[in-house]
Amino acid sequence: MSRIVILTGAGISAESGIKTFRDADGLWEGYDVMEVASPMGWKKDMDLVLDFYNQRRRQLLQVEPNDAHFALARLEKKFEVEIITQNIDDLHERAGSSRVTHLHGELLKVRSTFDENLIMDWKKDLNPGDFCEHNFQLRPHVVWFGEAVPMFEKAAEICENADILIVIGTSLQVYPAAGLLDFIPHTCPVYFVDPKPNIQNTGRIEIIQEKAVKGVPALVDKLLSQD
Repeated sequence: MSRIVILTGAGISAESGIKTFRDADGLWEGYDVMEVASPMGWKKDMDLVLDFYNQRRRQLLQVEPNDAHFALARLEKKFEVEIITQNIDDLHERAGSSRVTHLHGELLKVRSTFDENLIMDWKKDLNPGDFCEHNFQLRPHVVWFGEAVPMFEKAAEICENADILIVIGTSLQVYPAAGLLDFIPHTCPVYFVDPKPNIQNTGRIEIIQEKAVKGVPALVDKLLSQD
């Protein structure tokens, strides 16, 4: 069974109503990202950071997967599919994808500030005084600026075994995620789904210049129809 590796970014979730990570002005929903997505911001104003992620969590629970998410889940009928996402939402899982690696953490999980391996599911607001079993404050299970990306090694190993690569909703210009392309076999064909692609078609790369909700279902239908 051929293995398809899929790299997804904010563009696929934007069409479900999830705001992209940050706009051109460096703001994320009106906040300076360093104030709400860095260890420095956490130390400076924990209440602000918790409130920011509480708002993001509430928003996530009100949206649904879109046609692109559901189309990717259909690929599992014929292929071994591994999704590596930069997104912290759970829309891939809700659409039915069974193997999803989150590079940047998960919004519906929290972890202990005492033991980073103490992780738990969390769908309600996270407040000051919400402690782990060791009586330390819980924090969002999200990789912030300046922090290591613990799932990168696993993602790199997945990429090394790709037969087909699909890139959706991400320019892959920001490291470390961009570095995953270095692990893809040289013979692996690449499909790049983006309405405003920043790369060119080559013998190896096929550009699908469409939004995810249109381009991904069409690509999935094409792959499933092949012998």
